[in-house]
Amino acid sequence: MKGRIISVFKDLYRVSVGNNEINAPITGNMIKSADFPVVGDYVEISDEGQITEIYPRKTILSRKVAGKEIKEQPIVSNVDFIFIVTSLNKDFNIARLERYLTMVYESGSNPCFILTKSDLDDDVNEKVASLEEIAFGVPIHVVSSYEDKGIDEIRDYLKDEKTIGLIGSSGVGKSTLINKLLGNEIIKTKEIRVTDDKGKHTTTRREMFKVGDGYIIDTPGMREIQIWSGDTSSSFEDVEELAKLCRFSDCTHGNEPGCAVNRAIETGELKKERLASYLKLKREIQNMENKINHGHKFAEKEKIKNMMGTLDKKKKIVHR
Repeated sequence: MKGRIISVFKDLYRVSVGNNEINAPITGNMIKSADFPVVGDYVEISDEGQITEIYPRKTILSRKVAGKEIKEQPIVSNVDFIFIVTSLNKDFNIARLERYLTMVYESGSNPCFILTKSDLDDDVNEKVASLEEIAFGVPIHVVSSYEDKGIDEIRDYLKDEKTIGLIGSSGVGKSTLINKLLGNEIIKTKEIRVTDDKGKHTTTRREMFKVGDGYIIDTPGMREIQIWSGDTSSSFEDVEELAKLCRFSDCTHGNEPGCAVNRAIETGELKKERLASYLKLKREIQNMENKINHGHKFAEKEKIKNMMGTLDKKKKIVHR
């Protein structure tokens, strides 16, 4: 029977099956192959109550695992819209939001910006305008759970069995927003800290909730936004369109003559901070691709060495 992962514990997965919810482990083979389900996955459940298969994912949001290890960390799957949530107080950071946007475009989901805590900020219009400069065609919703502002706009997304995933830093109001949509304080939240103007983070795992005719997934705040894969063609469309006009096709937008990107900065068409974010992200993506490719080549070499070692052992046994 078919089910959907709604939350993940250490060794068990909470699965929605029809109108019921069950706790189910995965098979030993899935553990051995590191084929672990994530919230949002559709899975096959055996008669014994084990997860035996993960169905193909329509979308998958991933990042690099924290630390130095070169490994992909899937976050949520089969999500129609990903809400990039940021508060309009001290958390608001354009460079960080550009990175989130790149991750979402790579996932295959539709991005949407949710600006929370509008009741605590006097520069809402200014911040919305700065976000519109990087979020071409991406919906932006200003909300306040305290004042019930913008909540109905969010409800409009929760139709026709659509799934929404929420990502953002700790304490920006993701859980508070979900509680408001549910009409009940299902997720524990805490008050804003006076010291840094942030809400206290309480979400410790990813979890999916049924809201109206749709679903919404809460996620823990991200301390590190390490890109696993992606490109900048969607999140930095303005820079890449300008780059096509450069005199040299391999222009680095440094000191080359005929650089259309630098000319746009001089005329005020493009902000130098925008270019700096673009170049930094391009370098990061390229470095990650190089590390992944190096890891694949190393794994292939080790595989061949192991195969040759096994053959040598067999030859020695035969000669004896």
